[in-house]
Amino acid sequence: MFSLRAVSKQFANGTRALDDISADIKAGEFVALLGPSGCGKSTLLRLLAGLEAPSAGHIEWDAGKQPGPGDVGFVFQDATLLPWADAAENVYLPLRLRSRRRAEVAGLIETTLAQVGLAEFAGARPKELSGGMKMRVSIARALVSNPLLLLMDEPFAALDEFTRHRLQEDLHRLWRETGKTIIFVTHSIYEAAFLASRILVLSPRPGRIAADIRTAVPEGPDRREGADYIALVHQVTETFRQVMPA
Repeated sequence: MFSLRAVSKQFANGTRALDDISADIKAGEFVALLGPSGCGKSTLLRLLAGLEAPSAGHIEWDAGKQPGPGDVGFVFQDATLLPWADAAENVYLPLRLRSRRRAEVAGLIETTLAQVGLAEFAGARPKELSGGMKMRVSIARALVSNPLLLLMDEPFAALDEFTRHRLQEDLHRLWRETGKTIIFVTHSIYEAAFLASRILVLSPRPGRIAADIRTAVPEGPDRREGADYIALVHQVTETFRQVMPA
């Protein structure tokens, strides 16, 4: 889908967030960006979203085609919902910004809410929803435009463990069903090992790719308990030990 070619990012205050990042990302991959706080994971997402420009290097999109409106969906750590609007209206927001009439896309909004398990909550406002449900609305809002690339910046970090596990399972199912390309920022080795088809481990700032790990954990209800998952967690943990300073 795209390639990162020696991408670096230095801010005006002199902070060098990323240094010489190179990677090829294929369509349909679920890539977890795993690293310590301040290593440039969120900065890399902003570069991919076009919210920031690299200081050096460049991003090559497939066939030279830059993503257009609706091609990139972004899910933030906070659900960032409009408090006065119900779930359906929040999901409608990116389509409204592209001048799509509500009546024209009503079916699409309904289908997308059902896709994230909120078919019965289309009329609920954020204050009536739990933290996990708010995040589902945020994911639906990112999916409703049918983006080619979905960027997720620690979307489950603030949730309780039970809710987090449930949303991880639902997101993994959605990825298998839709074949979306997903770049997912996390601090959790366990989350990365469960969700991703590939894990990019970043070094402490300035962030560099310290390891590129392909995962092969079999699907199934006992995915977290199998030997392959446990071995992957151990592999990533050992990689982290080698990357982190003493």
